[in-house]
Amino acid sequence: MASNEAESRVEGEEEATEVAAGEDEDTGAQVAPIVRLEEVAVTTGEEEEDVLIDLKAKLYRFDKEGNQWKERGVGTVKLLKHKETGKVRLVMRQSKTLKICANHLVLPSTSVQEHAGNDKSCVWHATDFSDGELKDELFCIRFPSIENCKTFKEMIEEVAESQGAKAGESKEVTSAADLIEKLSVSESKDQEEETVEVPASSAEQKEEDKAKPDR
Repeated sequence: MASNEAESRVEGEEEATEVAAGEDEDTGAQVAPIVRLEEVAVTTGEEEEDVLIDLKAKLYRFDKEGNQWKERGVGTVKLLKHKETGKVRLVMRQSKTLKICANHLVLPSTSVQEHAGNDKSCVWHATDFSDGELKDELFCIRFPSIENCKTFKEMIEEVAESQGAKAGESKEVTSAADLIEKLSVSESKDQEEETVEVPASSAEQKEEDKAKPDR
């Protein structure tokens, strides 16, 4: 009796194994997807910019209300130079979500200073646009190494200096153009004054008529 039960048990296990093996077998049938997804081109807004620097870091912003530093995100900070305008902006995205946590122009007034007590960190003020509106922010960024922090600081200073030089050149060009325009306008006025005939007054006209001989 016991032997019959054992045999039936073994047979049942063998049948279950065969069924499972049959399910795992590849039948070669191809199932077409119900919905076809088309490839969509993803743009980051950085296509017209050249990367000047690309470093991993952790970013903080100073909360004025709470009077404390708050973590903004961990990711990659970049300095991007526009190919046409030459303007440079700082952009940082979070590593996992790619959410922008910093986005602002590097201006001639941008000044980066080493964070007191930490030579791997530095701080700076900026008018940031990462939240969709302009905000005055105080940022602090921390790098894995002193070398990266030094590279970041030196590059910001170099860009700020070059932007200041460009701003000075554009002002000089604008002032020179204005001066040339004023000179050309004044010259044209002088020429008009030279060519315009001054009409004689009525009294002078009468005297001239009297002086003419009668015919």
